[in-house]
Amino acid sequence: MQNATDDIVSGIMKKWAAAFTRLDAEALALLYSKNAFFFGSNPNFYRGRDGVQAYFAGLPRWQLPSVQFTDVRTARAAPDLINVAGTASFFVKEGAEPLTVKITWVIVREDGDWKIVSHHVSSKAPLIEPRADAT
Repeated sequence: MQNATDDIVSGIMKKWAAAFTRLDAEALALLYSKNAFFFGSNPNFYRGRDGVQAYFAGLPRWQLPSVQFTDVRTARAAPDLINVAGTASFFVKEGAEPLTVKITWVIVREDGDWKIVSHHVSSKAPLIEPRADAT
């Protein structure tokens, strides 16, 4: 089951990366559920495919945008539900350091296809340091 789950997530990530490289807001939005919740790199909350499309349409028009997903973890939470966590590094300007964030997705089977129903990114830099004695 894990290989099938990884294949589903890998396929979505490949489509997502290809659409991001083209800054294709419509293609990106189609990867999301009609009921999607979306927190991206700005403080606004977006909802549904229209919200997702508005977010991506509002991004700067970078010259060479690309994304690399690393440290990806997946877990089938239910037959039609997959949890995803990992790191996304966005390369938007030649020679510049990438914008690297933690990313989580929840993917659901909707109308026979897999769609992202929850998208959240957050800073890789710690906002609160854990206690040294915490385990």
